[in-house]
Amino acid sequence: MITKFADEGKLERLERLEKLKTKLLKYIMFKKRTEKEVWKKFSEEDNELLEETIEILKELGYIDDRKYIERFISEAISLKNLSMYELRYKLYSNGINKELLEEYFEENIDALLEYEKKSADNIVIKKSKNMDIEDIKAYLRKKGYKEDTISCLEKQ
Repeated sequence: MITKFADEGKLERLERLEKLKTKLLKYIMFKKRTEKEVWKKFSEEDNELLEETIEILKELGYIDDRKYIERFISEAISLKNLSMYELRYKLYSNGINKELLEEYFEENIDALLEYEKKSADNIVIKKSKNMDIEDIKAYLRKKGYKEDTISCLEKQ
């Protein structure tokens, strides 16, 4: 009789795990999320079940902060003009681990510096119709562009 209750408890736990996994999958399939975003969204759930579910989804590749960084940066390069500081800040505020973020930036520093220079050039072209170069430089500084990037504008 005891094993019947134990089996029912395991079955109930398994059902709860599957329901939670389905909820998490819906959440992360709608828009890719960081592990921290998932933790925050489902903080009301049973922590042990949530941890187990997140680990399963990480093993299956549905939650992968490294891929999240790569996808975010790729989209930014295609669509936006941001400084490296802004990229870092946005990723960090989405819950990306600081060490993972710094590791990615170190590995891809040349491409990121090139992107920042192109972004600054795009901003100069866009803003030069309404602003003088000193105001544009001040704007770029405010946005976190590196001084090296800003000083290259003088040589153009």
